Amino acid sequence: MRTRERLADELYVLPAGPGRLMNSYLIADTVVDSGLRWSGRLIARALRGATVRAHALTHAHFDHAGSAGWLCRELEVPLLVGAADADAMESGRVDSHGGAAINALTRLFPTRPHPVERRLKEGDLVGGFEVLDVPGHSPGAVAYWRAADRVLLCGDTITNLAGSARRPRLMAVPGFLDHDTPMNRRSLAKLTDLRPSLVCFGHGPPVTDPGLFTDAVLRLADPSPGG
Repeated sequence: MRTRERLADELYVLPAGPGRLMNSYLIADTVVDSGLRWSGRLIARALRGATVRAHALTHAHFDHAGSAGWLCRELEVPLLVGAADADAMESGRVDSHGGAAINALTRLFPTRPHPVERRLKEGDLVGGFEVLDVPGHSPGAVAYWRAADRVLLCGDTITNLAGSARRPRLMAVPGFLDHDTPMNRRSLAKLTDLRPSLVCFGHGPPVTDPGLFTDAVLRLADPSPGG
């Protein structure tokens, strides 16, 4: 049985799928993201012995919010979602991808509606992390940033396709998965000055090289030839 793995002070990665294909996190007393509909029990087992007071999302897509309702009911905690994604979570219509085919596919992995107690906005604090608005992958995508030790949870603004933490492959999410790719590139540009010492992704292992992350973000945020 896989359990939670400590990444930094009051930060743990939780299994939401095989390997690091899908990640959930525990920041202080808040669970961030909950994988697919069948990920909830896996996450709950990894949380045994932990104090959990809230569940927050980076964004309302089926592979990040699939177990949100179940987890909130099981742990008896409130749900926190970016303001522009809150209605989608409350309706269960988490189909804000750019491609019609992928939106249709989400209906095979339905996300049950659940009330949102707190609609997050830029500057809010969650589990000791500051909320950053990073729309584009979804209308209300947010990242979580802790300046004290420069730790970033960036959701799907950018992803790490590496099979190993030793060989990062930072890539933009394909356009058909984005709600608005140009907007997501602007959100990526917003992250360039952070130079995080630890970056945690919705998919893939974490990265601890500030230069590698910043270079990748600059490359992806600039769509011009040679950018």
